[in-house]
Amino acid sequence: MAIIEIKTIIQADIKTCFDLARNIDFHKDSLAHSNEKAVAGKTSGLIELGESVTWEATHFGVKQKLTSKITAFKSPHYFVDEMTSGAFKSFKHEHIFETRTDNQFYGNYTLMIDRFQFQSPLGILGKIANFMFLERYMRNLLKTRNEYLKLKAENLVHAVT
Repeated sequence: MAIIEIKTIIQADIKTCFDLARNIDFHKDSLAHSNEKAVAGKTSGLIELGESVTWEATHFGVKQKLTSKITAFKSPHYFVDEMTSGAFKSFKHEHIFETRTDNQFYGNYTLMIDRFQFQSPLGILGKIANFMFLERYMRNLLKTRNEYLKLKAENLVHAVT
């Protein structure tokens, strides 16, 4: 099983970051390059505990569908989405949010931690795919989404102040 962990410092309040991370419309916008769209389940707005969403997207030139369900939820600190059907053998994506203070550099900020665990299908072939390209692809996908979230959250906060 591959585990990717990414930490992102965001100069915005924890609630703004948490709500953006679970916003279906934001998610779609953040991954527009893969034509990601919600096609079933919760297809717009803020996803909640017990709700599912089915995404359709193009990755590696192939149109794919993936359904995930929110299996844990503690606003505004934590939520988990887990795949219920899709191309992976399994995946679990933990979204963790912490309010931090650093008087020297950032002041008050949110530390967003993504912990993404996944298992590829196809046994040894899946392990080779992880090593060759899949883990790097997923890390870049998460980083792209996080950079977009950081930009959006910080712009929202600065627009209000």
